[in-house]
Amino acid sequence: MRGWRSWDTWLVAGSVGVSGLLALHSAVPNGVGRLGSLLETFLPWLGVVVPLLGCLAALKRSKAGLLACLVPVAVWFWMFGGLWFSSPPESYDLTVVQHNVADDNADHSGTARALLATGAELVAVEELTPAARPAYQDVLGASRPHRAVHGTVGLWSAWPLSDVRPVDIRPEGFPESWQRGLRATVSAPGGEVAVYVVHLPSVRLGPTGLASAARDESAALLGARIADDPAGRLLVVGDLNGTVRDRGLGPLTSQLDAPASGFAFSWPASFPVARIDQVLGRGAEVTEVSALDATGSDHLPVLGRVRLG
Repeated sequence: MRGWRSWDTWLVAGSVGVSGLLALHSAVPNGVGRLGSLLETFLPWLGVVVPLLGCLAALKRSKAGLLACLVPVAVWFWMFGGLWFSSPPESYDLTVVQHNVADDNADHSGTARALLATGAELVAVEELTPAARPAYQDVLGASRPHRAVHGTVGLWSAWPLSDVRPVDIRPEGFPESWQRGLRATVSAPGGEVAVYVVHLPSVRLGPTGLASAARDESAALLGARIADDPAGRLLVVGDLNGTVRDRGLGPLTSQLDAPASGFAFSWPASFPVARIDQVLGRGAEVTEVSALDATGSDHLPVLGRVRLG
């Protein structure tokens, strides 16, 4: 009996631990190695632990362990069930496809054709090199004739653009040549909407944890710009190098609404485990996001449907 009680204890403790990490992820400290941000990047994947605990409980015939597994299952569905099961509204006013096209992409023309095939009225891209720009213009220019490009980010639109300006989101110490943000006003049939196309600094995972200080600083700079923007309808699209639950993006995501349906994991393209490519809105409801088929990039394109209201 002592052996069974030991298994019961470990299985119950494991289930409680997973439940706690899911529900109380914001309590995990971020001071050392950005452990909180690291957990929040892959938070939905904690659910994978539950079937393993369930199988072990069944193998050991632990009723307590099996019952305990119901707790993290309930917590996971409370947090993520809506993304999985909810049906987005059928009506929308515009679609935007957002893609980090990768500066080492060997087939920019093919990537541009894939983006055009989505039918999205707005096409936003990052890691757009000067050498690759003609390929996107050749493919997109005829049906998306309105264009804004600054540094390595670009926007092609079926509707007129105005008030196009660069957005400086450079962290301290980054050179002036680091240009990864723009803002434009799109004159859509449903009304004007301000669109930000951005690419935040990359993060790295190493022996000391998650290196995200530059990204977090850039997110804070962008968040300040968003807070000062008087636009009634606003979209932020781009490679944010973080998920919407990552507290490092808090200065930005606290002001914007994320889609209520769809996981749309976008990175890495070979085996997507996180959505770090985002379509977020303020005063414009992003009703749905979906990840599309792979291109020549290490990211998947993300398509967002937007209701202007």
